[in-house]
Amino acid sequence: MLLDHLAVAGETLEEASAHLEQALGVPLQDGGKHEKFGTYNRLLGLRDGLYLEVIAIDPSAPNPERTRWFDLDRFKGTPRLSNWICRVPDIEAALSIFPDGVGHPIDLARGALRWQMAVPPNGRLPFDNLFPALIQWQGDLHPATMLRDSGCRLQRLVVYHPDALDLARLLGALDGVVFDTGPAALRAEFETPHGVRILE
Repeated sequence: MLLDHLAVAGETLEEASAHLEQALGVPLQDGGKHEKFGTYNRLLGLRDGLYLEVIAIDPSAPNPERTRWFDLDRFKGTPRLSNWICRVPDIEAALSIFPDGVGHPIDLARGALRWQMAVPPNGRLPFDNLFPALIQWQGDLHPATMLRDSGCRLQRLVVYHPDALDLARLLGALDGVVFDTGPAALRAEFETPHGVRILE
C-alpha cells in the first residue's frame, strides 16, 4: 500500500480551490466530473508521483441517488484537508484484512482514467473519516503523470486521531505518513517554490 493522493474538500469547488492555492501559493489545473457521485474536482501535480485534488459537490449534477464519497453530503464549514487516499495492487485483498466500514469497490472513470475506489455505504470512513480511502488504478494511466509539475513536494502527512496508535497498527509503516495522538485532523507539510507551506 502506498500513499496515492490527498483530498481537500469544500462546500464549493471555488472555496476549496482558493484554500489550497492560498496555502501553497501555486495554481491548480482543471480536473473533471465524477458522475456516479455528483462531484467534481481540480488537481495539483506533486513530485514523487503524488497529487492533490480539491473536491466538492457539483451543483449542476443530478442527484446521484447514493451517498457521496469522502463524506461530502455532511461536509460543512471552511475548506480543509479532509482525506488521504492509498493505492493498493488488489483492492479486494486489501479490504479483506481491514475492518468493516472501509467500503466496497466501485468502478469509476473520468476521461481515459479507470479505477476502483472503496466507498463506505454511508460515505464516512472509519476513525472519524481518517482511515485512508483505498484505490486501485486500472491500466497504466495515473493523474500524477498527466499533470504539470507544480514545484511542490510532500514532506510528510500527519494523521492525528485519539486512537492513532490503533490506526498505525492496522496500516503498518507508510512512507511519508506519521500518526500522532490528538483530535481527529490531517496536516500536510510541503516544500514549495515559496518555502515550506502547511495545508490543513
